[in-house]
Amino acid sequence: MADPRPVIGVTTSVHKSRLAWFFDWLAVWRAGGRPVRLTPAERCDPALLDGLIVGGGDDIEAHLYGGEIALDVRVDPERDRLELRLLELIVPDGKPVLGVCRGAQMINVFYGGTLHGDVRAAYAGTRRVRTVLPRVTVEIDPDSRLHDILGLARCRVNSLHHQSVDRLGTGLRAVAHERSGIVQGIECAEPNILLGVQWHPEFLVFSGAQQRLFRTLVAAAGTAAR
Repeated sequence: MADPRPVIGVTTSVHKSRLAWFFDWLAVWRAGGRPVRLTPAERCDPALLDGLIVGGGDDIEAHLYGGEIALDVRVDPERDRLELRLLELIVPDGKPVLGVCRGAQMINVFYGGTLHGDVRAAYAGTRRVRTVLPRVTVEIDPDSRLHDILGLARCRVNSLHHQSVDRLGTGLRAVAHERSGIVQGIECAEPNILLGVQWHPEFLVFSGAQQRLFRTLVAAAGTAAR
């Protein structure tokens, strides 16, 4: 008997992101989906996917958004190409997409937006926080899909990013911010679920609100698959 669960592709790096992949796998599985790992070395036919999570990882190459090249950051060009190609194929079909950290930035780049190459340089005076624990306060636009999903106007999240959203891509809106102004959430106005968060909800396993991001994605993927 065929597995009836929606198939959710999750992009990761080839040799890194194994811990994030485990937590993404767990979140999708708990939400009722069937997670499939996608890397430049592990691919599947995009037509078989019912939804997509563009996961966290290394920085995005600066030339993709017209930024300045920095030699002291890690990039993954093959993964950049894989994710942009997946978005090209998945988005027009109306399949749901969730971007996590790097994934939110990639969604913005896909829609023609730009990034801050170093978020702390762009927002002078902000304290440097790098932790999987919920230590950063985020304000969420009450008139947003993200607010509807989380059911929160404010939440505490983790922080593992080096880049961040600068100019928004066409059709995207910023729906969550830190008090300093750093963009923490973006979404598309289209009817299908397409949003990105700058934090890592997969690590917040005991937060029902954060896990609703995955349940909403899987539910939308199941609807799209029928």
